[in-house]
Amino acid sequence: MSGVQAAAHASHPTRDRLYPPVLDNGFRPFFLGAALWLPLSLAFWLASLDGRVALASHFEPAAWHPHEALFGGVGGIVTGFLLTAVPNWTGSLPVRGRPLLLLFLLWVAARLGNSLLGAFAPLPAALFDSGFFVLLSLLVGREILRGRNWRNLPVAVLVVLLATGDLLSQLDALGWAATGATARRLGLATVLLLIALIGGRILPSFTRNWLACMGIASLPAPFGRLDRAVLLVWAATLALWVAGAPDSLSGPLFLASGFLHLARMVRWQGHRTFSEPLVTVLHAGYAWLAVGASLYGLALGGIGLDPATALHAFTTGAIGTMTLAVMTRASLGHTGRPLAADAATVAIYLLATAGTILRLLVPLLPVAPVAGLAVAALAWGGAYLLFVVRYAPILMRPRITTGG
Repeated sequence: MSGVQAAAHASHPTRDRLYPPVLDNGFRPFFLGAALWLPLSLAFWLASLDGRVALASHFEPAAWHPHEALFGGVGGIVTGFLLTAVPNWTGSLPVRGRPLLLLFLLWVAARLGNSLLGAFAPLPAALFDSGFFVLLSLLVGREILRGRNWRNLPVAVLVVLLATGDLLSQLDALGWAATGATARRLGLATVLLLIALIGGRILPSFTRNWLACMGIASLPAPFGRLDRAVLLVWAATLALWVAGAPDSLSGPLFLASGFLHLARMVRWQGHRTFSEPLVTVLHAGYAWLAVGASLYGLALGGIGLDPATALHAFTTGAIGTMTLAVMTRASLGHTGRPLAADAATVAIYLLATAGTILRLLVPLLPVAPVAGLAVAALAWGGAYLLFVVRYAPILMRPRITTGG
């Protein structure tokens, strides 16, 4: 079993607890916290558009929304995943108990600082936020290097890039450097590359396991030259985009990447998994990566949606769907529950999909933009709130042991 697969089935010996179950592993508090923060921050931003809410932030409203969605909410989910996966990759002990609580409280302080403190004390707010990512980078890098887990060294590099993006975003908010646009691109590019890298491992692996259990002989293709080519082209495309390459270059590269992502995922036999939503949704998340690259490539060439709207195929589509897919699966597997999606879990996936489609269609619909955004946000944010309602009881209780 690979390290990523083991992350969905990890178990720990029973022992006297000195802390509540929610602090037993990183995915528990961070998945819950991020699932609450994403819809809450989205609601605050929408309310700020018509003046009903004025955030006391050192960020401008137009910059606060992407920062808190990307580095705040998604950053929290990435943290929960890595704090759980890295120990399984390296064989090290996970961060738990009081150290995990302190790390989570630092993440909470960063969210509150960027939203309620920044206008009065911008530097402490920035230090909370960037300090969190520096600490995460050190934790992940230390464990991967100590465990000589060279296969996952690129993951440690991506965490450093995410920390760099957050720092550049804070420097811009403080007025010390005009790096806001670069920061947002770097942060988004890092998460999209992480999806391509980790998704390219877990999708064929989980699909192969499920198809084998079903007795289906046609299995996903193993990692090979095409996968390496896709990752290299995707990394180059994103790097040039972050560096400010002209649209005439980035557009065709994104289009080519979209085709390559599609060619990669059709080899994973996703169409054979429709009877198990926990597996199908992973393919749906990766499909949004291919769709997003194609739509954004066309948009940069002046075709179809405007670029800002097309980017939401990446953010609400690929990132939203993939994070919910990983959160639901890990929450079940890590706590000893059966890996099967119930009606509420399927509803989570459907709400996220509906919210993404509505967000992409808002400019094309005969409705007021704010009203259209509100409906899309209600569906998409509702997916995360439903995750909290359905999975909080699971994440706050001890793992079910065999026969228990």
